[in-house]
Amino acid sequence: MDIAVCRAADVPLLDRALPGPGRTSFHARRLARQRAGESTYLVAWLDGRPVGSAEMRWTGCDAPEVTIDCPEIGGVAVLPEARSRGIGSGLIRACEELARERGLEVVGIGVAEDNPRAAALYARLGYRPVVEYADRYAYVEADGRTRECVDMCTFLTRRVGG
Repeated sequence: MDIAVCRAADVPLLDRALPGPGRTSFHARRLARQRAGESTYLVAWLDGRPVGSAEMRWTGCDAPEVTIDCPEIGGVAVLPEARSRGIGSGLIRACEELARERGLEVVGIGVAEDNPRAAALYARLGYRPVVEYADRYAYVEADGRTRECVDMCTFLTRRVGG
C-alpha cells in the first residue's frame, strides 16, 4: 500500500472507487480545500487503484460543540473489500505525521454513533472521547434537491507530538 497526496487526476478514479452521496464529487470538494490550503487530502493506493482516503483538515472541526483547537482527520474511507488490511490505520498515521511535521501536538477525529467499527479502530489507535456533537452537512441529489443530514458523533483526540 502507498499513501499519497491527492492530485487532480486522482479525482475521477476516486469518484468511481469511493463514490459519495449526491451528484457532485466530494473528492473534488476535498481537493479544492487542499488547493486553498485548508487541508491535505490523502489517497491510499493498492496495486495501482485507490482503496481509501482521508482528509486532514487544518481548520479543525466546524461543529460549534467542538471547542478544542486542533486539526481534524475527516472522511476516512476504505473500500469494503480492502478493510482489515491496515489501510485505515495507515491513513490515520499518515495524517498524524503531517501534524507532527507542522509541530502540532494534538489531532482530532469524529466518529458517528452508528459506526462502532471505526470507533473501535480509533480507540485502538489511542484516540479518546472529548465531546458529543451533531455533524451537519448537505449535498445535492441527482434530481437537484438538496438533502440536509445530521449525524450524532463523538469528537476524539490523540496527542501526537510534544
